[in-house]
Amino acid sequence: MTSTAADPAPRPGSFRALRAHNFRLYVSANLVSQTGTWMQRIGQDWLVLQLSGDSGVALGVTTALQFGPSLFFSFYGGVLADRYDKRRLLMVTQAVMGVLALALGLLVATDSVALWHVYLLALLVGVVSSLDTPVRQSFVSEMVGPDLLANAVSLNSTVFNAARLVGPAVAGGLIALAGGNTAPAFLVNAVSFATTIAALVLMRADELDPSPPAPRSRGQLRQTLAYTRQHPDLMLAMGLAFTLGTFGFNSQITIALMAREVFGLGAGAFGLLSTAYAVGSLSGALLSTRRSTRPLQRFLIVSAVAFGVLLVVSGLMRNYYAFAALLIPTGAAALVFSVACNSFVQLGVEPQWRGRVLALYFMAFLGGTPVGAPLIGWVSERLGAPWGLISGGLVCVVVSVLAGVVLARGRRVRLEMHVLPPRMQLHVAATTPPNQVAVLAEEADGGVPAEAVLGDQVARDPAR
Repeated sequence: MTSTAADPAPRPGSFRALRAHNFRLYVSANLVSQTGTWMQRIGQDWLVLQLSGDSGVALGVTTALQFGPSLFFSFYGGVLADRYDKRRLLMVTQAVMGVLALALGLLVATDSVALWHVYLLALLVGVVSSLDTPVRQSFVSEMVGPDLLANAVSLNSTVFNAARLVGPAVAGGLIALAGGNTAPAFLVNAVSFATTIAALVLMRADELDPSPPAPRSRGQLRQTLAYTRQHPDLMLAMGLAFTLGTFGFNSQITIALMAREVFGLGAGAFGLLSTAYAVGSLSGALLSTRRSTRPLQRFLIVSAVAFGVLLVVSGLMRNYYAFAALLIPTGAAALVFSVACNSFVQLGVEPQWRGRVLALYFMAFLGGTPVGAPLIGWVSERLGAPWGLISGGLVCVVVSVLAGVVLARGRRVRLEMHVLPPRMQLHVAATTPPNQVAVLAEEADGGVPAEAVLGDQVARDPAR
C-alpha cells in the first residue's frame, strides 16, 4: 500500500489492522453482508426441513450441494485471484449471490417453492461462493500488507462470527413472527450484498498493495500441488482442515436436528442454539486477534483435538440448556482452530502463490462436505441426532492424535496441563535443534514472526 511506508510500526493490540482505511471500510460492510448470509443459512435449513418432512438426509444433500462446488471451482477462483483485479472480481460475485438470494426469497414469498428449487439455488450459490472465497481471503493481504495480515485474518473471522451471533437470532425471530415463513430471511440477505459492493466501490485504489499477477500457464493445479507437497507444514494444515471440515464443521445440520428431534423445539429455539454456538465462535475469534505471529503446528493439533472432544461431549447432552451452554466452548474451539489454520497457510506462502494455495486450502476445508454432510445426516437419521455430533467428534480426535504422533516421531514431546488458568500445552522439539536460538525464541514467543516465515529455514521445519 502506498500509505504503509508512512504508517508507524504496528502496535500491539487486537484491532490494529483497522488502522487501514480500506480494511476498515470492508470490515464494516462485511458485518452487514455476513449477517444476511447467516440469516439465509438458518432460513434455508429450516425451509428444507419444512419441505422434506424433517429429513436429515435432505438437509445433508442441501449442504453438500452448497459446498460441493468448492471441490471443483475453488482452484479456478484462486487462479482468478492471482491473475486479475480482486476488487472487481468481488463486485461481480457479490452481485450474483445477491440475485440468487432474491430469487429464493421471491419463490418462498409467492408460495411457489419446491425442494428442488432449494437444491438448485444452493448449488448455484455454492459455485459462485467457491469462486468468491479464495478471492476474498487473498484480498485481505492487499488491504493491510504482511505486517498486519495475521491480525486482519483474525478480525475478519471476528466479524464473520459477530454476524453469526446476530444473524441466526434475527432469522429465527423473523421466521417465528412470519408464522414459519422463511422468505424475510432471504430478502434481507439479498439487500445486504449491496453494502459490500458499495464498500468495494468506495475504496482508495492507491492504498491497495496488489501482488504481482500470475502469468498464464498450463498445469497450474499440478504446480500448486507440487508447491504444497514441498512444504510438510502446509500438508499438515490441509489434512487437519479436511478432517475437521468434513466431519466436525456440520453445525448447521447437527444443531437443527438436535433442536427438532431431541428437544422437540421450533425455529426460535433453533436460532438461539445457533446463537450460543456463535457466541463461542466470536469469543474464539476475539482471542485469536491477539496473535501477531504464525501459529505452530502443535497448536493446530491441540486445538483440533479439543474441538473433537467438545463435539463428543455435546452429543451426550440431553438437557436443552446444558447443550446450549456446551455449544459456547465448542464454537470457541472451532474458531480458534479455523483462524489459526487460515493464518498458518496465508503466512506460509509467497504472495504470488497465495490465491492458488488458499484455494487448495478451501478445497480441503470445504471439499469433503459433499461426503461428510450427507453422511452425518444419515448417521443422525439412523442412530439419532446425538450420534451426528459424537461420530464426527471421534473422527476429529483420532485423526488429530495420529497427526500429533507423526509430528512427534523421533522428537522430544512434553504435554503440560495447567489448572489456573485452565490450559493445555504440547511441546514438541527436535532431538537436535537445527538452530537453538530460533527454538528458544519460538518457545518464548509462541510463534515465528510473520516477516521471518519465508526467510527462515526453521519456519519450514516439520518439527514445529
